[in-house]
Amino acid sequence: MSNKVFSKGFTLIELLIVIVILGLLMSLVAPAMFSKVGSSKQKTASAQMQMLSTSLDTYLLDTGYYPEKLEELRSSTAPGWDGPYLPRDIPLDPWGNHYIYSSPGPDGLPYSLKTFGRDGKEGGTGEDEDIVFQ
Repeated sequence: MSNKVFSKGFTLIELLIVIVILGLLMSLVAPAMFSKVGSSKQKTASAQMQMLSTSLDTYLLDTGYYPEKLEELRSSTAPGWDGPYLPRDIPLDPWGNHYIYSSPGPDGLPYSLKTFGRDGKEGGTGEDEDIVFQ
C-alpha cells in the first residue's frame, strides 16, 4: 500500500500567485477600458443633440419658428404645436449638465445647441472639450 496524501485545496502560495496574475492582467486591461468611457460620453452627447435637433426641426415645421426654450418641445401653447416632440423630459448631457440652447444661434444660424463637456466650463480639450451642434 502506498501512503500518498492527496491535498483537498490550494496552498497559500498558489492563491497568491493567482492573485498576482489577476492583478497584472487588470493593470493592463483597466486603463484601456476606462479610456473609452470619455469618448463614449462624447458620442452620447452628439447623439442626444442630434435627437434634439430633429425635435427642434419638427417643432419648426408645425409652428413656423424654433422654440425659445427646449422645454417647449414637451409643452407649449404655440399655435400649431402638435407635440410633445420628445417622449421624455429633456435629457441632461452625459456629465449631468443641461444642454445650452439658443435661438437664434450665432452667425445667423437658426439655433445653437451645445454642451461644455465634463468640466461644465467653456473651452477645454479631451473630455472637457465643448461639443457644439448648429
